[in-house]
Amino acid sequence: MSYLIKISQFAGKTFAIWVILFAILGFAFPSQFTWIVPYITILLGVIMFGMGLTLSADDFKELLRRPLHVLIGVLIQYTVMPLLAFGLAYGLALPPEIAVGVILVGCCPGGTASNVMTFLAKGNIALSVAITTLSTLLAPFLTPFLILFFAKEWLPVSPGSLFVSILQAVLLPIIAGLIVQFFFKKQVKKAVQVLPLVSVLGIVAIVSAVVGGNRENIIQSGLLIFAVVVLHNGLGLFLGFVLAKCFKMDYASQKAVSIEVGMQNSGLGAALATAHFSPLSAVPSAVFSVWHNLSGSWLATYWAKKTNKQKNDNHSPAPQMINKKL
Repeated sequence: MSYLIKISQFAGKTFAIWVILFAILGFAFPSQFTWIVPYITILLGVIMFGMGLTLSADDFKELLRRPLHVLIGVLIQYTVMPLLAFGLAYGLALPPEIAVGVILVGCCPGGTASNVMTFLAKGNIALSVAITTLSTLLAPFLTPFLILFFAKEWLPVSPGSLFVSILQAVLLPIIAGLIVQFFFKKQVKKAVQVLPLVSVLGIVAIVSAVVGGNRENIIQSGLLIFAVVVLHNGLGLFLGFVLAKCFKMDYASQKAVSIEVGMQNSGLGAALATAHFSPLSAVPSAVFSVWHNLSGSWLATYWAKKTNKQKNDNHSPAPQMINKKL
């Protein structure tokens, strides 16, 4: 078991690398991964079940301690990213299926990888977890409405069907995880150490399946989708940080909100696109999954180095004190 835990920890730390690797493999050997496509929703459910296993009362304390910060974070999440997605789709005159795919990503809640990136960035982890949790629990209600509002001019949208899909793939697995945790607390405490491996396997399977199933579409429209995803993610990270600053949050919380806003639950976007729209609509989610892990890692590394430098500067003796000693 200890060996499996070490593998799980390693997989969690190198998550971005595995996503990129399997995206490349899916593109190079599509036939080896397309069989996964019918199971994308199930894989997402397994990941969400794992999230339910790890949730505790402590994760909701931040909501009680600083409810305004959490609510502001969720509000920014569900306004900035959908509006950016709509603006990019409309402004760049994207083809309907790609436009809907971009909007799908924008209307999803924050991704669980954002909590890891916030930790690496030395941000407010409690706030990050609270925003992820609340935005995910609200997803069955807000995401279908937002998709209907922003995407209806490109393709027909059935909010009822989307609600049922998100309920099945997100909310019910989380509730199931909470129930299992309540009745089997000791067993779950041991099992959760392996969950990073399960999450990594689930996400790389989804990404490789979507990429493999859309190889020809990616060859034709890959550069356009990539450019839109980079803009969407980059603007989300930037505006999340700026708006958190406007609301006078502390620096650690600004970093948390920025990462929460910029990093989406792209697995949910891919599942919804595959089930309700077209394979091409799932490509922005797959590309987003690859890119936001890279950009999140780079930004977290930059912020961590900046924080460490500030700490070292604060602890270093002042020049006048050094002169006195000399």
